[in-house]
Parts: sequence; C-alpha cells; structure tokens
Amino acid sequence: MDNTMPILLVPGLICSPRIFAPVIPALWRCGPVTIANHVRDDNMGAIARRILAEAPPRFALAGHSMGGYIAFEIMRQAPERVAKLALMSTQARADTPEATARRRGMIERARSGQYRSVVDELFPGFVHPSRQGDANLRQIVDDMSEDVGAEAFVRQQNAVLSRPDSRPSMAWIKCPTLVLTSDTDNTVPNSLSDEMANGIPGARLVVLANCGHLPQLEQPQACAAALVEWLRN
Repeated sequence: MDNTMPILLVPGLICSPRIFAPVIPALWRCGPVTIANHVRDDNMGAIARRILAEAPPRFALAGHSMGGYIAFEIMRQAPERVAKLALMSTQARADTPEATARRRGMIERARSGQYRSVVDELFPGFVHPSRQGDANLRQIVDDMSEDVGAEAFVRQQNAVLSRPDSRPSMAWIKCPTLVLTSDTDNTVPNSLSDEMANGIPGARLVVLANCGHLPQLEQPQACAAALVEWLRN
C-alpha cells in the first residue's frame, strides 16, 4: 500500500523554491513535493486561496517564515485539507508597530529602486552570526531575491503587514504539528516558537543548533531529518 502524503512547501519572504532545494531529496521519499507560488497576491487571504486552488486535495503543509503566516491562513480557510503542519522559523503574532514601520520603509525603498539595498540590509538577520561571511549562502539569498523581484517583494510585504494575529486560532489546530526553530534566529525570536508549541495542542518543538533563520540552507541535514520525522510519525 502506498502511504505517501503529498507535501506542500511554502517559502518565506524574498525566498523562492531554492530555499527548499537542500531538503527536497529527503522529503521526496515521503511523498510528492510541491512548492507553492506565494508572490502573486498582496494579501494573505488571496495568497492562501490561490495556493489551495492549486494544491492536492489533502496534504502535509510546511511554511517557512512568511510561509508560516500563509500556513496559518490556509488552516483558517481549509483545515480539513491539512493532514500535518510544520511551522518553520515563523510566529503566530501580527507585527509590532516598530516592525510595521520598518516594513513600510522597505516597501518605499523597493519602489524607489533600492530593492538590492533592502536585501543587503536583511541578510545579516537571516543567517547565524558565524555565517555572515558565507559567500555561498549570500549568493543563494541574492539569487532568490532576483527570482522574486521588487514588485513581488512589495506585494509580499503588504500581505505580511495586513495579516491577522494567529494566536487565537492556534487552539483549533488538531493535526500533528512541528514547530521548527533555531538557536540563533535573529529574525524571529525563539520565544515566539515556544509560544506556538505551547499553544497548539500536541505540537512538537525542535531547535536546531548553530543555525539562523534559514535552516534549510544553514543546517540542511538536521532540518531534513526533523521534517522527515514529522512526516513519518
């Protein structure tokens, strides 16, 4: 009997399918893998609806960073279609006023032709401090930012700005859930992963060592192992 489950992966802000490339071979053994297109709309509801329209009838859902915000919206719209949920380097809260102001500033800069400088500004918060000078990681992030482009980046930021607080809906999540974080995520603090793991019934928390906000790229073997365990158990 074929017990494989379709797997739907949702990338983060300015991330393209390249973000999941290091872990896809391991996940593929557990089921067919699809990477969602999350660059076409400027609000969470529309992004989730379009992804659901293109997704298998039932699937395991993993969202990274902004992809986690989208995963929460998918859970609100169609919880019956999600067999398993993984929330990676993300949070359930809406933005603080400070984060909102920063995002609006990045939107204006991207619109005025400064998209590359925005990516330059974001990179230090994406990776573990020991990887700041990692030219390979930096190239992948630069390539992904080019894949996405300035116009889609603005749409993504507007969607993130308008997202709801997902904390009230965490208790409604009944499927097996993995909360994956890193010991040095300078974009989303560990305390917010703890909050999700404590708020979602039966959720399992995994903390990857020597890793920043991009576990698929920084610690691909440990990240893949955590995801495979989530899929198989």
